[in-house]
Amino acid sequence: MTDTVTLRRTMPAESRLSCWVAPDGWQHRRFDWDHPESRGRILVQGGRADVIEKYLETIAHLHAQRWSVTAFDWRGQGGSGRLAADRHVGHAASFAGWVDDLAAFWAQWRDAGEGPAVLLGHSMGGHLALRAMLDGAVDPQAAVLVAPMIGVRSPIGAAGGGRIAHWLAAIGDPARPAWRVRDDARSTGHRRQLLTHSIERFDDEAFWYARDPSLQLGPPSWAWVREAFAAGARLQADPRLATLATPILMLVAEADGLVDARAAIRLAARLPNVRLERFGAESAHEILREEDAVRLRAYALIDDFLDGHT
Repeated sequence: MTDTVTLRRTMPAESRLSCWVAPDGWQHRRFDWDHPESRGRILVQGGRADVIEKYLETIAHLHAQRWSVTAFDWRGQGGSGRLAADRHVGHAASFAGWVDDLAAFWAQWRDAGEGPAVLLGHSMGGHLALRAMLDGAVDPQAAVLVAPMIGVRSPIGAAGGGRIAHWLAAIGDPARPAWRVRDDARSTGHRRQLLTHSIERFDDEAFWYARDPSLQLGPPSWAWVREAFAAGARLQADPRLATLATPILMLVAEADGLVDARAAIRLAARLPNVRLERFGAESAHEILREEDAVRLRAYALIDDFLDGHT
């Protein structure tokens, strides 16, 4: 294996996996990699169905920049249990529980160390990070939102998609999967095209799931889809956006097939302290897991932003 592949497919020797227990007793899988000469700490949170392992390459880059890095799997996915009877379904009746988890984790983590504290959230993680900042539940010195799920892509628009999701969640079991997963090459190829142009980084998922199948999560429930449309609409209409003082770097993939890049760009225009950077057709949804040209540009933007705000 090349050094890059080893980096993506091996837990750092000095890192540790542990368990963080939320106030209600829910156990979350936690990752920490302290730096001996730390300039500060950064909490890295992935998106729906993500696991810590998917971001080891990004985490290694941040650690090389002298950041102590922490992450945890969201409740209901990865190594943090499940919220539906079918453990392959990513279920949530509301996103509020995830915001509460982030707030509780941040309060404990923030008080446990010194120096600047930064929050990085990808996709759904970016949505939850922004909501928590608006609520005053987290107080990062700076925040990075990567392909944030401000809105969900729908071929019939957000309003139409939201109405259909509401109806489908109401007429049957809201925890049932919103679509079926096929294991054929065509379906796998379509999913890869939505996530990244990097075949090798897409294949990293299969590597980790083969090692521990319990980490893998399948499609969202109809309740999750309904809440994603509704939560996105509420977030875009939130008047507190205009007064959010936290410095924010927002990286948006304009060709994103999963989240609504235009909604993110519109929202960014309402934030008083934001730096918006756009990626074109060269990037799919997972900017930090793209081909080198995209990924390294994203790293450079993040490094420059954090150097200027921490």
